[in-house]
Amino acid sequence: MAAHLSYGRVNLNVLREAAIVWDEYLTGPFGLIAQYSLLKEHEVEKMFTLKGSRLPAADVKNIIFFVRPRLELMDIIAENVLSEDRRGPARDFHILFVPRRSLLCEQRLKDLGVLGSFIHREEYSLDLIPFDGDLLSMESEGAFKECYLESDQTSLYHAAKGLMTLQALYGTIPQIFGKGECARQVANMMIRMKREFTGSQNSVFPVFDNLLLLDRNVDLLTPLATQLTYEGLIDEIYGIQNSYVKLPPEKFAPKKQGDGGKDLPTEAKKLQLNSAEELYAEIRDKNFNAVGSVLSKKAKVISAAFEERHNAKTVGEIKQFVSQLPHMQAARGSLANHTSIAELIKDVTTSEDFFDKLTVEQEFMSGIDTDKVNGYIEDCIAQKHSLIKVLRLVCLQSVCNSGLKQKVLDYYKREILQTYGYEHILTLHNLEKAGLLKPQMGGRNNYPTIRKTLRLWMDDVNEQNPTDISYVYSGYAPLSVRLAQLLSRPGWRSIEEVLRILPGPHFEERQPLPTGLQKKRQPGENRVTLIFFLGGVTFAEVAALRFLSQLEDGGTEYVIATTKLMNGATWIESLMEKPV
Repeated sequence: MAAHLSYGRVNLNVLREAAIVWDEYLTGPFGLIAQYSLLKEHEVEKMFTLKGSRLPAADVKNIIFFVRPRLELMDIIAENVLSEDRRGPARDFHILFVPRRSLLCEQRLKDLGVLGSFIHREEYSLDLIPFDGDLLSMESEGAFKECYLESDQTSLYHAAKGLMTLQALYGTIPQIFGKGECARQVANMMIRMKREFTGSQNSVFPVFDNLLLLDRNVDLLTPLATQLTYEGLIDEIYGIQNSYVKLPPEKFAPKKQGDGGKDLPTEAKKLQLNSAEELYAEIRDKNFNAVGSVLSKKAKVISAAFEERHNAKTVGEIKQFVSQLPHMQAARGSLANHTSIAELIKDVTTSEDFFDKLTVEQEFMSGIDTDKVNGYIEDCIAQKHSLIKVLRLVCLQSVCNSGLKQKVLDYYKREILQTYGYEHILTLHNLEKAGLLKPQMGGRNNYPTIRKTLRLWMDDVNEQNPTDISYVYSGYAPLSVRLAQLLSRPGWRSIEEVLRILPGPHFEERQPLPTGLQKKRQPGENRVTLIFFLGGVTFAEVAALRFLSQLEDGGTEYVIATTKLMNGATWIESLMEKPV
């Protein structure tokens, strides 16, 4: 891991006796690749969050700012530097922009009179961060908005760079498939970068057989629907940030007799969620309705394992039991945590409002009443439910009807602006520009054709023992994952008509491999496909791809990469204009 610290153009080993000042957004992603203990080994004495006014006192020679290239952050840094200069002994300042340097930001620092204070001004290329064994993310929160609203291709360039780094490590990917305008641009950038580095021939044996680049706007529907997997619901209700979730503490307080509920903890319970935890790896991708039975079976197994202690008679048997004890206690703690989380989620999913919302979503996705004003949405606006919830439902209706009739669209817009305030007119404009909320063009609804051809709606879903990816939404099969499934078998030629209806070009590129690096497939050996979602991916889509990877006759294993892990709420929020 320490190798990460020598990565890029600045070697942190040079900067001894340092304090790091973090842009708060970066602490999560960096925490996944370099823990504080590791930084301490490299003589990082203190760590602070970037805030206005003076920095906390620290007896260090070097102060390093790790920040995203944002103008508003430059103002805070200038304030910090000027107050340090007034404080006393001279410090050496360094700034690292993540993932890229910005001339605009450096100009702002110059205007504020502090640019000359920085000895190093560098960039730290944090392209793809590993979140799990099969999941990588750039955690670029503005990627969708930049690409589809602002025509800014910077995040696409970083995606291409990240893919080039992966190829340097794991071999050239022989075939690239793609769907969408951004996918085409990323593929073009990769081909150009490869041409520019023709001198260095990649001699690594390829791990991946295919790369599939998918634009988020090819499938706008999936993130808008409520995810119904265990991990998806945790994210929908509580929000998973960089593998961590913060939960209400009451359910996790140890129960003591005679306490009468006194002294309940007030600080949120913070848990890390990834496949390193055995039980979570088993239940994360299941439909929530199938989680209860797994937890109850697990409870019986753990209880039986602890009962074994009564049967341990000899010294050898007791020793064996004691050696298994740490693992058993960890399993019991894990079970207690996930039982508490499942109870918290059940409180939400059994509520009347959750059921009503889900019913409306499923009606839209199966093509029922998508062309008229919806009574439930009207009620939500009248009762002033969360604006994000309302926008998500209206956008879902719009996408499932290939746009709304002008009369219906105008009615929704008027109701939203009158109820929530006219400042949201810019947000509605953004949603329209992104293709989420728009008038129907030419009076034609293409969604039924797409739904039937790609089998996006399945009536008989087995949530306990699924046979199809539609279990992740209890009926709806994510369009993006269905495209990946059909590419694998029988190939996209079978769905040419639908591919023409969906936005953006579809293409295939081959990258020639040097002699001796061509893969000779063994009988029964699976292909490995890297699928890159440009604009974000949901946990339900990740679960559906893992399901396909585990199919015995599937023939393909998937590794997933994305610009951002997201859900419908965080996605809509990223497109909302903040009131000034």
